[in-house]
Amino acid sequence: MPIRTAVPPRVLTVAGSDSGGGAGIQADLKTMLALGVHGMSVLTAVTAQNSLGVQGAWELPVDAVRAQYRSVVDDIGVQAVKTGMLASAVLVETVAELLAGTDAPVVVDPVGVSKHGDALLAAEALDSVRTKLLPVATVATPNLDEVAQLTGVQVTDEDGMRRAAEEILAFGPRWALIKGGHLPGEAVDLLTDGSAEHWLRAPRHDNRHTHGTGCTLASAIASGLALGQDVPTAVEGAKAYVTGAIRAGFALGGGIGPVDHGWRTRQVG
Repeated sequence: MPIRTAVPPRVLTVAGSDSGGGAGIQADLKTMLALGVHGMSVLTAVTAQNSLGVQGAWELPVDAVRAQYRSVVDDIGVQAVKTGMLASAVLVETVAELLAGTDAPVVVDPVGVSKHGDALLAAEALDSVRTKLLPVATVATPNLDEVAQLTGVQVTDEDGMRRAAEEILAFGPRWALIKGGHLPGEAVDLLTDGSAEHWLRAPRHDNRHTHGTGCTLASAIASGLALGQDVPTAVEGAKAYVTGAIRAGFALGGGIGPVDHGWRTRQVG
């Protein structure tokens, strides 16, 4: 087998740790490996988490987050950044400031609650997400619960997704990806920059093991951007990757299992 000599594109995740390995930085790094980029991480919080939920969460000090970020970006460099769990207003504002000074596309997953309904963002941090973090985003990827938290819009149909996208774009990201997976029927997402609309549809798989879908999708988009793809192409590829990962999701523990980040390399049959 030939030895790789070229350096792969580098993608940085700024997010929390999921001790169960299904979401958070663990999901991000698995996704990045699967999609051919070099994943790096800035840890913002540690969670005690398994298939049943989040049993505890501890945010890291601002100085630790800033030091990790500067250590990676100043020496290694990045071609894209993805943010996930930022926990508190002070961490949101710190990370937003760091991102504003970084010349790379940014995918913001405005994580508010876990798959089990556990809060992962302090309520007082929502305004910082709106006014500090979303304005530096190339793509923002809220699900419908996060749309409601950030905008007050309760989405029940595709017209509601359009309204939600308008509200999210008003905060300043270049693109909004409204994830409609919580709606009945096929899994539909809306990507728009306020002018062009891209509706992404996929069959809904009858599989409850979907832990980590949001983290995985955002990381897949960041990986595509680092590989030089434009936003619609990166999002379309990420949607296909996540759909396959959901289809292959597996039971783990006594609750909701993770999507399968390595589904493309598994032997079937």
